[in-house]
Amino acid sequence: MTLAWVAFVTVCVVWGTTYLAIRVALESVPVLLVAGLRWMAAGLMLCGVVLASGRRLPARRLWGPLILLGFLMNIIGNGFVVYAQQYVPSGLTAVLIAITPFWSALIERLLPNGERFSKQALTGLTIGFAGIVVLVWPEMTRGGAGGAAFLLGVVAIQIACIGWVIGTSYAKRHELGDDPFPSAALQMVFSGIMLLALATAQGDWAALSFTPRSLAAIVYLSLAGSFVAYSAYIYAIQHLPLSTVSLYAYINPIIAVALGTALLGEPLSTRIALAAGLVLAGTWIVGRR
Repeated sequence: MTLAWVAFVTVCVVWGTTYLAIRVALESVPVLLVAGLRWMAAGLMLCGVVLASGRRLPARRLWGPLILLGFLMNIIGNGFVVYAQQYVPSGLTAVLIAITPFWSALIERLLPNGERFSKQALTGLTIGFAGIVVLVWPEMTRGGAGGAAFLLGVVAIQIACIGWVIGTSYAKRHELGDDPFPSAALQMVFSGIMLLALATAQGDWAALSFTPRSLAAIVYLSLAGSFVAYSAYIYAIQHLPLSTVSLYAYINPIIAVALGTALLGEPLSTRIALAAGLVLAGTWIVGRR
């Protein structure tokens, strides 16, 4: 049980720092290469661990579902986050991603035999939506290229949330093997292949220019953000209540905002703090059982 709590703390801390690392990586590495190199490196490392431990990678019949999961969760769910961070500060990105449970509730409602909204869920959705309005309203009314770019980033983050939710729902409803680690390894590799192929088609390799900062950020995202933290997440959900593990969604934005403010000089105004509080409060209400 102690190791499970170590895994949980690892998820909370490391995933909270990945937004800062993405922002740093984007200083000299194109979007598709940031995401592609991250997932390819992490997937190959996890494949190596799986094979070294005597386990087998998933059978070919599972490759199709894993490719789809990689597309939904890693390309849409993560790739759009990387894209958005060109325009949205790292701390605000984490706050906006915290509304993922809202999309989960909405999509679940649209599915066959989906759950109806409770008064509690509607209250949480309303509060969370109010937080987003507080966050983006000045940009909506400001106009200009900067405001438009910020709103584009906000929309990209919502698309990322939707992709993650659909992927999670798909994974719950389909058999992907008893051992989650081999499946996660191939999902990462397939994601990396697709992202790097897109980067190649777009000619991004010519624009690649590693600096010590951006290279360190890519290594950190691959090793800590994907390989270590994702493995810790899988271990934590196997040994702790899901309601406990899901608390990382409330801790990540706090860490991301603090690091963005302290290390990147990102603004932290009263409005941003209020918006973050509303979003997190709404998310907590929606997630209560």
